[in-house]
Amino acid sequence: MSVLITGATGLIGKEIVELCLKKDIQVNYLTTRKSKISKKTNYQGYYWNPKTNEIDFNCFNDVDAIIHLAGASVAKRWTPCYKKEILSSRLQTTKLLVDSLKKHENKVKQVVSASAIGIYPDSLSNYYEEDHSTGDDTFLSQVVKKWENAVDAFSELGIPVSKIRIGLLLSNKGGALPKLIKPIKFGLGAAFGSGNSWQSWIHINDLSKLFVFVLENSLEGVYNAVAPNPVSNQELTKLCAKVLDKPLFLPNVPKFFMKLVLGDMHILLFLSQRVSSKKIEEAGFEFKYHHLKPALKNLLN
Repeated sequence: MSVLITGATGLIGKEIVELCLKKDIQVNYLTTRKSKISKKTNYQGYYWNPKTNEIDFNCFNDVDAIIHLAGASVAKRWTPCYKKEILSSRLQTTKLLVDSLKKHENKVKQVVSASAIGIYPDSLSNYYEEDHSTGDDTFLSQVVKKWENAVDAFSELGIPVSKIRIGLLLSNKGGALPKLIKPIKFGLGAAFGSGNSWQSWIHINDLSKLFVFVLENSLEGVYNAVAPNPVSNQELTKLCAKVLDKPLFLPNVPKFFMKLVLGDMHILLFLSQRVSSKKIEEAGFEFKYHHLKPALKNLLN
């Protein structure tokens, strides 16, 4: 098998690349930096620039599937300018891939695209499966909806599409976890708001395996990428402190304070989405990290 990966040098992409190479899956990847282009036998880089609609069509040669991860990080202050970048980076990259497949002869039989559970409404009581109605008009929900709609264009080319709605990603190499544990390490940790918000999390190793599982089994449709046992924000904070053997005595951080500190991006800390992993498990995927405590022990110890 041969796969083309966008966002291959990102946090998730690196893990997926490593797993693909272990499974002897040939990896082509797209990069905006010509200095980052590798020409190893089983790991080959190709230049693209979605802002100028440039792409090296050779990236599609003998490729069976595309794993599409490219998109600007949401874990950065949401200025009006950066909000446009969060959305445009997802739409431009997707459109360039679709337009390129229309123009260039290829044998792509599947597209597996990243998405996010941010598409679901903010709720303390709902339990979200893939067929649940999508969220309200919040910025994040709108981004994910437009992103998924753009990805549907691959279907119009007759290519089956899989959308992987990723939850709170836990990794010791980046993402939310290092930021979350930093104050805890200094004995200054605290939950956010009421502490009751649901956190539907997933270990980075399980996430990379889930992407490759969907790829190898040619699964089509929407799949939630979350561990089977979500926790409250309070429980997440407590378990981080426990695994790090640090005290936790400060009062919860109020929402208005985090809005002052982070601006609009503060909403990421307070969204509550309890999301189901039932569909991907019924398809045969087995999580290594079902519960949060063993996942944190693996990442923090």
